[in-house]
Amino acid sequence: MAVIEVKNLGKNFNVKLKEKGFMGSMKSVFQPSYKRVEAVKGVSFEVQEGEVIAFIGPNGAGKSTTIKMLTGILYPDGGNVKVLGIDPTRQRKKLAYEIGTVFGQKEQLWMHLTPYDNFKFFGAIYDIPAEEVEKRISELNDIFELQDIMNTPVRNLSLGQRIRCEIAASLIHRPKILFLDEPTIGLDPVVKDNIRKLIKKMNKEYKTTIFLTSHDVSDIEKLCKRVIIVNKGTLVLDDTMENLKYHYLNKKIVELKLAQKIDFSNVDGIKVLKQKDKSIKLEVDLKKKSLSDVWKLINPDDIIDVNISNTPLEEIISDIYKGG
Repeated sequence: MAVIEVKNLGKNFNVKLKEKGFMGSMKSVFQPSYKRVEAVKGVSFEVQEGEVIAFIGPNGAGKSTTIKMLTGILYPDGGNVKVLGIDPTRQRKKLAYEIGTVFGQKEQLWMHLTPYDNFKFFGAIYDIPAEEVEKRISELNDIFELQDIMNTPVRNLSLGQRIRCEIAASLIHRPKILFLDEPTIGLDPVVKDNIRKLIKKMNKEYKTTIFLTSHDVSDIEKLCKRVIIVNKGTLVLDDTMENLKYHYLNKKIVELKLAQKIDFSNVDGIKVLKQKDKSIKLEVDLKKKSLSDVWKLINPDDIIDVNISNTPLEEIISDIYKGG
């Protein structure tokens, strides 16, 4: 069942242009000129119930604009959007009761209140009976392990603790879809891993559909089974993480420690990334050279140590951005 349906979505903005200097500023006030920018150009995709999907792209790709149209904050100039069968532009209030949002760089919690008081406040906003709110707070308290911070003002919490509370608050009304925008930004590796585990847990326990945007490749790789990549307002890739790795991992990183120094600089299909004395790091283009071809260039007795790895996912995504 598709919970998000996007067809030929488009959004344009008129951006005011300004020339340099004081006269340029005056001209922009009395004789303004504008440039038409296509932020989103005919984007189409569907998201199925219970999916954990990454919606990614470089800065200015149209991610935020698309999400704002999905949540009813912006109206599209073309195309159609349905979220849980609801038109966000016509029924934004109705949609708000069915979705949750967490923005890593923006607080939704009241900083002077405790997490408990914040949860009670959000429960009232969503018209949840007081008795039911208490039950849900207790449930979230157990899942997110908030016992030690439940009665501490949010302003006194660490960033990791606050993000846990932000996610918990967004679940108080049990949304069917949760939009997460950079949920682990600024967190240390241990806290990031804890947040990822919580996201996985709520997807499993509540069957919540997760729509994630992140510049952290580890978030994408560890949480998502499907990736949608946009660039310059257009959709450039929509595939499973498994297929993404299979089709784009056509290069291998080979690290060698040798008894004898070998020159690979003029070998087609092999790129020397780093070399120091008899240690060398190579990138092998599997379209031109197989790993067995590489071994033919080396005396087996000269190999002291070898390590073979895939191209980092971050580089793969960067290459797709450039291609888009």
